[in-house]
Amino acid sequence: MGAAYFYHLTQTSMDVTLPRLLEKARGAGWAIVVRGVEAGRMEWLDQKLWLLGDESFLAHGLAGGKHDALQPVLLTTQTEIPNGATCLMSVDGANISADEVKTAERVCILFDGHDPDAVQQARSQWKMLTDAGCAAQYWSEETGNWQKKAESGGS
Repeated sequence: MGAAYFYHLTQTSMDVTLPRLLEKARGAGWAIVVRGVEAGRMEWLDQKLWLLGDESFLAHGLAGGKHDALQPVLLTTQTEIPNGATCLMSVDGANISADEVKTAERVCILFDGHDPDAVQQARSQWKMLTDAGCAAQYWSEETGNWQKKAESGGS
């Protein structure tokens, strides 16, 4: 059974934090689905990931292609997981179910700490997941470094 890690972004933006998390997850050997809510935003993120620079290469693709099942990192707005991902990352308030947390190695939920709606969505998601017995951790970068601030053990 996995756990949901909530990342409260206050010092860096999602397009800076997400590639770092993706590289760590790939380093663990996991295939990953990044779930968003708007196709245009996922296309923007696709371009950002291709432009990381010479020091970093993160192979990935947008869902809807003929090679979705082969992508180590798949960007999507859908709930399907054609690449067999064991790590899910939610951006922009995309929903993650308790069943997904329980069957994944890791779920990462990134939310903008400067957006009151995003903070409220994350709080609701935390309550829903922990009430369903999922393990969860809350990480904050308010001091400039990532620190674990809260944990729920799940059942």
